[in-house]
Amino acid sequence: MKNIALFPGSFDPFTSGHLNILSRALTIFDEVVVAVGVNQAKRGFFTMEQREDIIRQATKGMQGVKIIHYECLTVDICRELGIRHIVRGVRNMTDFDNEQAVADANRHLAPEIDTIIIPTAQEYSHISSSAVRDVVSHHGDLSQFIPEGVVLPLVK
Repeated sequence: MKNIALFPGSFDPFTSGHLNILSRALTIFDEVVVAVGVNQAKRGFFTMEQREDIIRQATKGMQGVKIIHYECLTVDICRELGIRHIVRGVRNMTDFDNEQAVADANRHLAPEIDTIIIPTAQEYSHISSSAVRDVVSHHGDLSQFIPEGVVLPLVK
């Protein structure tokens, strides 16, 4: 039986930091399902289709990656897919505190599902999707923020 994890997020857009977490998760799990979720608190910068395409570009040639999108609770998609591990990345202690709170809530909702928190490599700790969106909006150089080979859609 495959050891599979879910890597959920809004990925608006998928960054070099996300790719770092995904690559490291693939050293632990046979397969990682990158699950693009809908965050009701955020208005998406890129469409769902664009986000999935960006992830496909970033993970081209990587083995063990599956990309989906979902609109339910993360633990519900885990149950639906038979996945028992959630992977989350953190850049700093603020991220850790937030992810720990979400992991605790998920554990109460679904005690059979564990969250694995992976700290991002230091060289990516300054990268956030918010920063990337700001650079995109101002037509700046994205080369240090997004994975090599990724071409972001044009934004008005």
